[in-house]
Amino acid sequence: MTRLMVLGLLRLKPMSGYELQQLLQISAVDKWAGILTGSIYHALKKMDKEGLVRVAKVESTGNRVKAIYEITEAGEKEYGRLLVESFREPSVSLPVNLYTGLSMLNLPNHQADTTVLMEAMEAQKKELHQELEELEAGQNVKQQLIEMNELSKITFQNMVDQYKLQIGFLEKIIKTL
Repeated sequence: MTRLMVLGLLRLKPMSGYELQQLLQISAVDKWAGILTGSIYHALKKMDKEGLVRVAKVESTGNRVKAIYEITEAGEKEYGRLLVESFREPSVSLPVNLYTGLSMLNLPNHQADTTVLMEAMEAQKKELHQELEELEAGQNVKQQLIEMNELSKITFQNMVDQYKLQIGFLEKIIKTL
């Protein structure tokens, strides 16, 4: 995912690793895409060695030196390949740990303290609510910076719906317990 994101953003304009990182953090893409800050720099260095990106120029500001990367022709081809691959992967991830835990409650003598389980689910709900708020805040920032096309709007709405669906599921489990 990191490679696709970095190559895609470099198609917009040459950028430093720091600029890429900031762009991802401001729009909260780093959260839903699971991109770690260090992975951006690692990906840039690796893709530079592979000839997918290259240092277009080096800028100095004070004591800091930063490399500005641009995508190469090989990088454009790799971007196209990764983009198609991203549409081939199954797009549903099930909460297998939760499902496994729930299936254990159907076994006789599961010895689970339902109060502790409900507290754990309340904590998960709280975390999901917080992630949803961060997602929505990132989306608001993104909307102020760029005009959102229809695909961006429906993608964001799907993410919001997924969070709300999972929160509702947890609420039903808590009520049932």
